[in-house]
Amino acid sequence: MELGGEIDAGIFRWINQIMVHPALDDLMVFLTTFRLSSHIFLLAALFIIIRKQRGAFVVLLFTLLAVGLADYTASGILKPLFQRIRPCFALQGCRLLIDQSHSYSFASSHAANSAAVASMIWIFFRRGEPVERLFSAVMILYAFLIGYSRIYVGVHYPGDVLAGMMIGCASAGLVYLALSWLFKNVIQPRFLSGRRPLKP
Repeated sequence: MELGGEIDAGIFRWINQIMVHPALDDLMVFLTTFRLSSHIFLLAALFIIIRKQRGAFVVLLFTLLAVGLADYTASGILKPLFQRIRPCFALQGCRLLIDQSHSYSFASSHAANSAAVASMIWIFFRRGEPVERLFSAVMILYAFLIGYSRIYVGVHYPGDVLAGMMIGCASAGLVYLALSWLFKNVIQPRFLSGRRPLKP
């Protein structure tokens, strides 16, 4: 194992085998299992609808597209390309807290998807009222905890999670910039040019 892989495995063992507690076990399983914690994203969507009202559709659309791009990049491109074995199947003494299929490890799609959501929320809410800025901070923290939980429960190396978070942030930025440019330079001019002037 090369130096980078040894460091990655060492940090993984420290989180997965040393920095553990029975109470944390339950919390990390909750955070890492979408079936258990999906209602948090539903509450986030409800907050977006309440705060943005008619503009909520744009925020939710941008977020879904960013998640789609992040998930495809992590799971559809990088995992088949690198074919990294998950630590729970590669390292002795790993604490595996959830059922896990023999899919590949790099990069973490959980980390990518949650980071994409948090990043898009930050883009739209970072300059809002205090409650909106607090909402952004909470979602960023939540995304970080999801990534951390993937290491804690034994299914990802720290490098997998870090790469996933970078993919999620980049996906949100790319989707926002691309769709904003498309709206400003293509959709809006065509809409305005198609409107008939009011008769005097």
